[in-house]
Amino acid sequence: MDFNEYQKAIIKYDLGVATDKVSNPDFMDKILGLVGESGEVAEKFKKVIRDKNSEMSEVDREEIAKELGDVLWYIATIARYMEVPLEEIVKKNLDKAQSRYERGKISGSGDNR
Repeated sequence: MDFNEYQKAIIKYDLGVATDKVSNPDFMDKILGLVGESGEVAEKFKKVIRDKNSEMSEVDREEIAKELGDVLWYIATIARYMEVPLEEIVKKNLDKAQSRYERGKISGSGDNR
């Protein structure tokens, strides 16, 4: 399955109405959902560090992978609301990383380095 197929396949799981108006409660729900799920990923890693001496078990990997799937769902849904194919986002991100790599700007800070 490619990224655009995934983006289309998950539409049936979205209870909201797709809109590109950010102030719409359905859109804001997705933005806040992304933040929440990202926090859950961070929380799982924190507990591995705090409780397991930074050693991940197979169960930890599975649980974190589930949360990463939730993050992906929100990213794909937000992109759909914005009418941007997920494949386009992936390609632009890879192009950006390649450009930074070629220019020796992988590390550092700033969006447009």
